[in-house]
Amino acid sequence: MNTDNHRQDVELARCTRLLNHGPVTIVTSQHDGRANVMSASWAMPLDFDPPKVVVVIDSHTLTRRLVEASGVFGLQLPAVAFARQTLAVGTSNGVEIDKFAAFDLRTFRGRQIDVPMLADCVAWFECKVIPDDAQRHDLILAEVVAAYADSRVYSHNRWHFEATPELRTCHYVAGGTFFATGEPFEVQATPPAVTGSSAPQP
Repeated sequence: MNTDNHRQDVELARCTRLLNHGPVTIVTSQHDGRANVMSASWAMPLDFDPPKVVVVIDSHTLTRRLVEASGVFGLQLPAVAFARQTLAVGTSNGVEIDKFAAFDLRTFRGRQIDVPMLADCVAWFECKVIPDDAQRHDLILAEVVAAYADSRVYSHNRWHFEATPELRTCHYVAGGTFFATGEPFEVQATPPAVTGSSAPQP
């Protein structure tokens, strides 16, 4: 899955839309010549302007140590075609092995941060940590300083996976089980019913 020629900038003011549907994410980090990569299911948008995200990273992990030391991290969205690697980096120990080499992960350098980004994902956030007391609870708050996505499945601030099912984002359950992002559908808001009563409404 080659995304090199399809990475297009996403407007920062709207970049949190990339996360609205709750996909599994992958965190990359680096400090003082040491790099690591881990999957993270608990990541969500927090604010719009400037855009912010929250990611849960256990305080005992190598990734957490690298993120706290560098103050930056990469957050990316894997697709169905990358599910095997997503599981692998989430179930192996970065202290014991170099996951990038062990799982043959292609990377490129971040634009605004000095962190390896995974080339074979479909969306990317470059993030700078915002110091906050919430970090005592394994939460990392960060400002998004750059965002881009694979134009084959994201454009005009919307996901469109219909033509490329292997590029659908993933939702992790447990035990190696994933769900692919499903088919989109739209509804129109129903106007409130008129009761005919003259009594004041709350």
